[in-house]
Amino acid sequence: MAPGNAPFSRAEYDRRIAKTRAAMHQAGIELLFVTDPSNQAWLTGYDGWSFYVHQGVLLGLEGEPVWWGRHMDSIGAGRTCWMSAEHIHGYADHYVQSTERHPMQDLADRIRALGFEGARIGVEMENYYYSAKAHAVLVAELPQAQMLDATALVNWQRLVKSEDEIAFVRNAARITEKVMQVAIERAEPGLRKNDLVADIYHAGITGVDDLWGDYPAIVPLTPSGLDATAAHLTWNGVPMREGEATFFELSGCYRRYHAPLCRTVYLGTPPEEVLRAEAAQLEGIEAGLQAARAGNRTCDIANAFIDVLKSHGIDRNGRCGYPIGLSYPPDWGERSASIRSEDTTVLEPGMVFHFMPALWMDTWGLETTETILITEDGAAETLCDVERKLFVKG
Repeated sequence: MAPGNAPFSRAEYDRRIAKTRAAMHQAGIELLFVTDPSNQAWLTGYDGWSFYVHQGVLLGLEGEPVWWGRHMDSIGAGRTCWMSAEHIHGYADHYVQSTERHPMQDLADRIRALGFEGARIGVEMENYYYSAKAHAVLVAELPQAQMLDATALVNWQRLVKSEDEIAFVRNAARITEKVMQVAIERAEPGLRKNDLVADIYHAGITGVDDLWGDYPAIVPLTPSGLDATAAHLTWNGVPMREGEATFFELSGCYRRYHAPLCRTVYLGTPPEEVLRAEAAQLEGIEAGLQAARAGNRTCDIANAFIDVLKSHGIDRNGRCGYPIGLSYPPDWGERSASIRSEDTTVLEPGMVFHFMPALWMDTWGLETTETILITEDGAAETLCDVERKLFVKG
């Protein structure tokens, strides 16, 4: 088993590192510097709210990975990573938000000490956590090294989940079911949205039975009425009103693994156009699920859904989903494949997606989605047990 509090066995981490090293070898990378906290956790088990400062994982083609970050956070790395203490390094606090020095100078010293000062080094160029200043300093400090763009290299290795990971997603799904049930049952005219979100958070963090809840990578998205015509609004203190639809985009979270789900509640009597759209959406979701089979492609899911909508006179383009699993704020997506018409990623058993065929119209929004698992045979399995429909509350 992995030492400390790492959530998986050493064998599971060895599997992940072997996959990553194979991708590094193919890309000609001798040393990989990973800053995405999801990728750090996937490789090492590190789990802490410290991604607002510079930190990361160094992975060569041999030996244990090295976790590197702020000294005070290296204590947390010792508590959560599977590696031995000599593979955890912290830099001094005078580097933090300093105008005189930069943490990448310390990282460069670490890279030189490891013998990689002239290596082909892969960095995650398109990543929330790797700044332009960080890259400029690292390049200046290691003039003999060749910096290569390794954006999403680790993300793509995460696409097919192990059985252990799928078990964690299933645990998250049990929490999602509870969270969504609370949202649907509590929604009523006059209820302030922030009070409803407080109940949602309480349900998610409390968890289900022995499954404790972690914080989700995205806050509850709960817009109503005209706000629901936009995809990513959160909440306010305005009371819910009759005659409005509210969509809930929520996820339970278990040890950083997610199972997102969306359902929509209409307070009052829905207009006919909403009911017609619901029927088309549900038909399209079923077509998408039937297309979500091993050997098909992600575009086949999107096109199956879009074709049904077209037959109902609804024009819906854009992305219809993305892979999910382990993640940190600001996004629970894995940032690799997409369920959209131009993406030809071949579906394999063990892939988990948030199938997200939402509708945002001129005056209302309708979100009904599923977390799906690609199986060995047949259509995808939906992991959350919540009735798929528009919930109408008179």
